[in-house]
Amino acid sequence: MEGVSNRQTSLSLPLKTRIAISLFSTVTNASQRRDHTVNRTFYKFFNVKAPPNHKPINGVRTSDVTVDASRNLWCRIFVPTQVSSTESLPVIVFFHGGGFVFFNADSKPYDAICRRFARKIPAIVVSVDYRLAPEHRFPAQYDDGFDVLKFLDEKISQALPENADLSCCFLAGDSAGGNLAHHVAKRASESEFEKLKVIGLVAIQPFFGGEERTEPEKRLSIMLSIERTDWAWKAFLPPGEDRDHEAINVSGPRAVDISGLERFPVTMVVVGGFDPLQEWQRRYYNWLKNSGKEAYLVDYPNMIHAFYTFPEIPESEQLISQIKDFVHNHNPKSSL
Repeated sequence: MEGVSNRQTSLSLPLKTRIAISLFSTVTNASQRRDHTVNRTFYKFFNVKAPPNHKPINGVRTSDVTVDASRNLWCRIFVPTQVSSTESLPVIVFFHGGGFVFFNADSKPYDAICRRFARKIPAIVVSVDYRLAPEHRFPAQYDDGFDVLKFLDEKISQALPENADLSCCFLAGDSAGGNLAHHVAKRASESEFEKLKVIGLVAIQPFFGGEERTEPEKRLSIMLSIERTDWAWKAFLPPGEDRDHEAINVSGPRAVDISGLERFPVTMVVVGGFDPLQEWQRRYYNWLKNSGKEAYLVDYPNMIHAFYTFPEIPESEQLISQIKDFVHNHNPKSSL
């Protein structure tokens, strides 16, 4: 897999995208306190939610399923309705971005993204509303993600429609969700399930880092800056840990050896040429390859971090198409 355009020296974004980025930066900056806590009351005012819809909208119906009420762990199920109810569909377990600190499964941007996945791939999409930092630090998010897999495996009839094929399960996520998807995939490859089988991983501009300051981090600051990522890591990690923690610098000096994990899934890694984190993402891809894992790098040289969340950017639609191809090419039951 390769990128779809030639590299540009300057960034050009639609006005709508620039306004959205400015609003996001203003709201999140105002929500972040110096002591690495979050003003949730202020942030919730701007975190617009989308309710579930049992009546299909644009060919997708949604419902919310409680996984563990004691920790408010739940997921939103997206079911495409423009395909036959008897047609077997892959399951995509999706983890939203937001630096482990912001957004939810029902936040409007991520509700819209999962609808696009469900309709255009098509697939049953399970969007996980995991606990957020700093109220819940590492490894709470990874525990939540893995526990959703166990819940689906044990209680599929309660959570998913009959045509959901858990033996063709893909994990996907962007930014912090891409980081989360990797770590949940690792746990899944070490575990036994009755019905569920993780066969693919889609890491969209995953949120990785380290103590080193890479050249793109120092040069680029659209959507993300060194100050913003440092704040998020401190809010996420247990006190006293640094950015070379294995949760962050997955390919660094404290990296976990995955070479012996035969069931680690084939992985699609998406990077953007205007993403400050791109060097860490490329190192992740190379680490996977050097660990003997099947991996594909998808390079969008002119794209910012989280570009695909902006539907007005043409490359957003192109990435959805590439994810569709990835899912179908690695689904042994695909008719394509």
